[in-house]
Amino acid sequence: MEEIQNANQKTMSVKDWLITLLIMAIPLVGFIMLFVYAFGNNENVNKQNWAKAQLIVLAIVIGLMIVFFSVFGAIFSSAMAGSQNY
Repeated sequence: MEEIQNANQKTMSVKDWLITLLIMAIPLVGFIMLFVYAFGNNENVNKQNWAKAQLIVLAIVIGLMIVFFSVFGAIFSSAMAGSQNY
C-alpha cells in the first residue's frame, strides 16, 4: 500500500504528460478519462488535481455558453419578431 502512495506522490515526467494529453485529444474517451483521472484512487496527485481543474473550467465554459446563447437567442428572436411587423 505504501508503494502505491509513493507512486501517486511522485512528480510526473514529460512522457507521462504527453501520454495524458494524447488521451485527452480523443473526443469521447478524453472526457471520460477526465473523470477517471479526477476521482480515481490509483492516480497521481498531480494528474488528479489537473483533471479536477479541467472539469471546473469545462463547467464554467459550458455555463457561460448557455448564458451567452440564451441572451443572444432572445435578442435574435425579438429582432426577428420585430422585423415581421413591417
